[in-house]
Amino acid sequence: MSINKPTFFYLLSFFILSNVTVFAQGDLMIMPKRLVFDGSQRAQEVNLVNTGKDSAMYAISFIQYKMTEDGTFEEITTPEEGQHFADGFLRYYPRRVSLGPNEAQTVRVQLTRTGNLNDGEYRSHMYFRAIEKQSALGVEEAQESEGISINIKTVFGISIPIIIRKGESTTQVELTNVELIETPDHQQLLITINRTGNTSVYGDLVVEYTDLQKKSTEIGKVKGISVYTPNAKRNFSMNLQGSDDLDLTQGKLKITYTSDSGKILATSEIHLN
Repeated sequence: MSINKPTFFYLLSFFILSNVTVFAQGDLMIMPKRLVFDGSQRAQEVNLVNTGKDSAMYAISFIQYKMTEDGTFEEITTPEEGQHFADGFLRYYPRRVSLGPNEAQTVRVQLTRTGNLNDGEYRSHMYFRAIEKQSALGVEEAQESEGISINIKTVFGISIPIIIRKGESTTQVELTNVELIETPDHQQLLITINRTGNTSVYGDLVVEYTDLQKKSTEIGKVKGISVYTPNAKRNFSMNLQGSDDLDLTQGKLKITYTSDSGKILATSEIHLN
């Protein structure tokens, strides 16, 4: 069901001012950034907002990804060992949405056939692919080469993970291989996030510097760092902001990895000398 303009502006303000995680690419804004079914809920909603000046149409489907140890995604068709796809236990509608300028739409996602679920975590990614009209969505550019005219049409798509969890979580997280390095432009921190257990983890990394006088300063924060099953680790690097005026040859760094709810998942400290 489409949403009228007053509701659109209310949703847009809510997305911006609240702590709800929003994902945007091009003129399409999606909230939330992921769905997790881990309790008694049988249905959830994904909200789409067209923030552009032109109408747009999107086809909705499922796509399967694996995460590499550096955090990038690769499309797959067969699950890796220890990985389970969720799309066989989900249904959604509509399958296609058309959004005018400043228009919003709700996509409803429901669990189905859950009697066949074994304990564990299941994940698939809901994919929103822009559909070309008579004039292509996205960027269209004509190029000529040796008298041949070539039309280049770029049509984008974005995806969000849909996760189903059944049974008790056994997951634990540890931060290791913490190393401070200096690049020409930044002080950079290298971290390995280690995950064990039966569920993925998702959270924020915060770096706090404490000098010899016990004064603490936050010098780094990155939101939305995930390690998806079945991966056992993720190697991550982050630039430290505001550290040029600090003496990072002494004192200590504390790195904290917290969930969306604020629960501390893991911590690590390194002493600088």
